[in-house]
Amino acid sequence: MKFTAQQIAGILEGDVVGNPEAEVSKLSKIEEGTEGSLTFLANPKYTSHIYTTKATVAIVNKSFEPENEIDTTLIKVEDAYKSFSKLLEYYNQVKNNKVGIEQPHYKAASANYGENVYIGAFAYIGENVKIGNNVKIFPNVYIGDNVTIGDNTFVFAGAKIYSESIVGNNCVINSGVIIGADGFGFAPNEKGEYNKVPQIGNVILEDFVDVGAATTIDRATLGSTVIRRGVKLDNQIQIAHNVEIGKNTVIAAQTGIAGSTKIGENCQIGGQVGIVGHITIGNNVRIQAQSGIGRNVKDNEVLQGSPALPYSDYNKSYVHFKNLPTIVKNINDIEKK
Repeated sequence: MKFTAQQIAGILEGDVVGNPEAEVSKLSKIEEGTEGSLTFLANPKYTSHIYTTKATVAIVNKSFEPENEIDTTLIKVEDAYKSFSKLLEYYNQVKNNKVGIEQPHYKAASANYGENVYIGAFAYIGENVKIGNNVKIFPNVYIGDNVTIGDNTFVFAGAKIYSESIVGNNCVINSGVIIGADGFGFAPNEKGEYNKVPQIGNVILEDFVDVGAATTIDRATLGSTVIRRGVKLDNQIQIAHNVEIGKNTVIAAQTGIAGSTKIGENCQIGGQVGIVGHITIGNNVRIQAQSGIGRNVKDNEVLQGSPALPYSDYNKSYVHFKNLPTIVKNINDIEKK
């Protein structure tokens, strides 16, 4: 799909300097720009590339004044980085704006969907499923019985949404995601074997939730596993049964959260964090990567380490830990004297 500089300037409310009819059909980094591509300049350290880039169009700040001749057509905006991000979002919407029903696919007679939906080939839609308007169901998606999906939600290829799950409006569920599989519930018997505890709850994703590829969210034993509005989950995260994650919390890849833990609002959790079950983590908490959380956490704490310590205490302790061989040697020398 091609766009002219003038069309892009209209989307971004910017001004064209150069050829308004210059056409682009792809995006590029400024140092790797090629003919027919669109790029941007926001970081001053990349300014030299604006004079050598082969990109056809570049988005720049209004404050930018070239010191040398430039062949590239410029679009001047208030904030080049924000404008390019806005354009990426627009481009993504256009690219994924599929509509229509592909064959073959299976839809139960009792299932229904709204307007402007896309259902890809080999999708399976079970009994009593309710799908809203402008929803995109990509190929090989499985949607179990009694699932509800709100408006403007994307479910990418190969995702699985088990029965009874509820997905809100404007959500993104990436490939390989599994929502609503059984929680890890087993009870030992007198033979030392484990009997399965039925998991009869569900999963609820509120509006504007993003779920990264291959992330799994288990259904509750009873009640619901709840992911609140605006939560952003990276790839390969495990969220166990009856967990609740507060609104606008972000979690990086490979984090594991054990059952029945409650995480507050506006938290930031790094990659490969392990969180035990049945604890409460407050609001505005920040947890550094690879930390292990085994206790309740108060609002606004910043933690690092395993088991996790307050961030400043961890850094002070680590200084001593690095020097431990020297410290031990000094102590041994003192004891000998």
